[in-house]
Amino acid sequence: MKHILSITALSILLFACGSAKNDTNDLASANPIATSINLTQVVDDKAPVTINPGRFTLDTVTYRMPRIIQGSYAVNDFGKYIDDLKAFDYNGNEMPINRLDDNTWQIVNATLLDKLGYYVNDTFDLEIQGGIGEEIPFSPGGTNISPENYVLNLHGFIGYFDSLKNAQYTLDVTAPATFERSTALQNTNVKSSPDGTKITTSYFAPRYFDITDNPMMYGKLDVEEFMVGDIKIVLSVYSPNKKHKASSLKETVFKMMEAQKAYLGDMDSTSRYDIYLYLTDRSEGQPKGLGALEHHTSTVAVLQETRSEESLAQSVIDVVAHEFFHIVTPLTVHSEDVHYFDYNQPTFSKHLWMYEGVTEYFAQHFQVHEGLITPQDYYKVVNSEILRSTIYYDDEMSFTEMSENVLEEPFKANYSNVYQKGALLGMCIDILLREESNGTRSMLSLMKELSNKYGIEKPFEDESLIDEIVSMTYPSIGEFLNTHVVGNTPIDYSLFLERVGLTFEDSKIGTGFIQSGSGSVFAADQEKGILFFSSNVEDNSFWVENGVIENDVVKSVNGTEANIANARTLLMQMYRAQVGDDINVVIDRNGEEVIIKTKLSQAYTTKTEIVENVNATANQIKLRKVWLNSTTNSVMSGENTKTE
Repeated sequence: MKHILSITALSILLFACGSAKNDTNDLASANPIATSINLTQVVDDKAPVTINPGRFTLDTVTYRMPRIIQGSYAVNDFGKYIDDLKAFDYNGNEMPINRLDDNTWQIVNATLLDKLGYYVNDTFDLEIQGGIGEEIPFSPGGTNISPENYVLNLHGFIGYFDSLKNAQYTLDVTAPATFERSTALQNTNVKSSPDGTKITTSYFAPRYFDITDNPMMYGKLDVEEFMVGDIKIVLSVYSPNKKHKASSLKETVFKMMEAQKAYLGDMDSTSRYDIYLYLTDRSEGQPKGLGALEHHTSTVAVLQETRSEESLAQSVIDVVAHEFFHIVTPLTVHSEDVHYFDYNQPTFSKHLWMYEGVTEYFAQHFQVHEGLITPQDYYKVVNSEILRSTIYYDDEMSFTEMSENVLEEPFKANYSNVYQKGALLGMCIDILLREESNGTRSMLSLMKELSNKYGIEKPFEDESLIDEIVSMTYPSIGEFLNTHVVGNTPIDYSLFLERVGLTFEDSKIGTGFIQSGSGSVFAADQEKGILFFSSNVEDNSFWVENGVIENDVVKSVNGTEANIANARTLLMQMYRAQVGDDINVVIDRNGEEVIIKTKLSQAYTTKTEIVENVNATANQIKLRKVWLNSTTNSVMSGENTKTE
């Protein structure tokens, strides 16, 4: 305990004072829910919250914290981080509460309810080294409560009443006067304490969605505001060791947003965009999960502070660009599942291929289209996605089935493929659209058409989207979607790359003794406790030349018995081994002992790259230039000049 005063005792001081209300103008159904967070009364890294809904006419009401939030596609259970929730009547007396599950509290005799009070424990402190803990919210969607910095993803602090789902909200946040504060939520008032040490800022939200959609960052921040065209960009950076500043990232963000705005044309749908960047050193109490979570007009990103300025700048482009493009989908173009999102028991749309996949495609494609990277750099990105999507994920899984069942296995384990194969789906459709229309239509133009037909306030029917797209485009698009998105047929990417004059080229390159071009040549079976050669061994010349085949079990290496317990040590020894070193590996092949005793020779593997086909036709080259917005097809020059 950091403070002697207990949470229970402080609860009485904070929440037990009330007065009877009989005013007919204070009905909960007719007034905003008044909420407050006090950052000057934090106890044991827990922030006090009060919820004043007004007067209920119902006998029983239910209060919930979100189980799942939009954009996370995972169970978060924010109710788990609520401590000491109490209900008080209008005379200041504590009322009984029934906790129905991790996220749900039921209050009977609700006509007597004045307010709720509780403490919020942050999630950053609970993340484990090397990644996020089991079921701990992913960092960008989590919360931080520390003396220097507060990440207020408000879905972690404020809940909702089942009977008041359409209610407005007011929010008062009290913080030390020395704190910087950054949020796009509508500010209605600012008030200083009599001694000037505290400032209470009042905010207004038209509905609960606006509470969850407008994160805040308080504390020791570095903030830069600047204009990109007619969009106001607010960049808020927290760097615990002061390694990076908003001013040093401003130029990167400006160029990125300028390029995105040019790419989108008239489709940018916001006058302000906020970027909340938390830079973690991944020490104890610091977040471990790296990435970002999108909101309609902002994003919260967690990236690594130890990166160089150049490396961090590229991470900002790769991560934040993706989140900004979410203003296209699902924030503008989305299904009823998204529009009428249920924070407790949501249903999931079939169209993650579009929400996350097409968004990721835009986040990469705009960089080459607007001249931030060369075509050759972009080819490497595409090639990497092809390799990862086919090696690490089920390439025969229906994307619509995975999307609709994303919380369940085996679909849950394949969710991350939306950032690999999902982006490739967007690429293939883009190439098809440009080919069919002789370069006049694209994936982006299709999204603009869908945006005009639907939009922020008009969702589409989930089951009808593909038919809608086919009716708006070409039969070939319907064939592709039904075969590779609804269906489970893997994509032959060479056929689509050929359309734009690209091809795969294999080359022989040196590699180590535990790797091939497809990944590690070793795998482990935890149940059997064995180390064995994976299928990747077929692409490592040293092991092939010495007769090793897939599924050979490693019994010993240089006299040391091989097992799960020492597998890491043995692999590190082979990783560090040099050409000319002696090697003695004993293998079990279906009960037969095989001994490999030799000197290590240089190992080679096959590297597959995407290159521009020297035999491409004029039409293929023309289509590639339109696709990449490039006036050159020379691999050597690396130029990427924008066309007017």
